[in-house]
Amino acid sequence: MHLEDARTTIISSVGRMNALFQATVFDEWVLVRLSSEQGAILAYQGPRADSYKAEFLKDLAPLRTELGQERLEIGGFAFVGQARGTHFDACIRLGKSSYLFCNHTQKTMDEIRQSPRWITAQKPFVELSNLFVTDPLE
Repeated sequence: MHLEDARTTIISSVGRMNALFQATVFDEWVLVRLSSEQGAILAYQGPRADSYKAEFLKDLAPLRTELGQERLEIGGFAFVGQARGTHFDACIRLGKSSYLFCNHTQKTMDEIRQSPRWITAQKPFVELSNLFVTDPLE
């Protein structure tokens, strides 16, 4: 999948999640390419456009702890139940070195999961992850 197609697909999926949840699931997401040489921000949407880069590594800490040494397969995803504030709540591996990190800057995943609508809202997230299994981000 090409970057612009991935970006459009992510926007659509997050929108579907919010519609099914009847509230915001993730108010922020960042698409990144991580490599041993250097990382790159490929796209961002959210309320911290001017400041998220400075906090990015700190905001990844709960997900790094959750994953430990595990390396997600393409299409694999992870959630952190108690990531508060600007710490990222979820990620999907989109390609060889590309990841999507998602966050709700006011609620934790545990708080979001308390709603019975969370079950339905998960479907677009899983469908999104499955798209990248068959068509990874280049």
